[in-house]
Amino acid sequence: MRTILLSIISLLNEPNTFSPANVDASVMYRRWRDSKGKDKEYESIIKKQVTSTYADAEHDGVVVPRTLEEYCVKGKPHEKDDSGEIADFYDDDDDYFDDYDDEDCIYESDDNDSGNEES
Repeated sequence: MRTILLSIISLLNEPNTFSPANVDASVMYRRWRDSKGKDKEYESIIKKQVTSTYADAEHDGVVVPRTLEEYCVKGKPHEKDDSGEIADFYDDDDDYFDDYDDEDCIYESDDNDSGNEES
């Protein structure tokens, strides 16, 4: 998950403007970047799109964080759960092979070697 988020952040910070999926957006972004933010066309379109996604999210019941504090909300610490100790996973497996004897197994003879080299 961390790698995916880092990739998204990387794309947002420095999008690929040399082979874009949306050429118009690429041209506007480069113009905005080269003007050091003085060209407002790109910025206004992005702000309009972000605002419309807030409305879509609200309609779908999704709360979108809008401030740094909302993004960085700390979760509750996890309580230690001793009910799932690793030893418990193997308790049911102890008698798995008790029903099998070596006599029940069928082994093929070595006459039919399936190796890669010829004999």
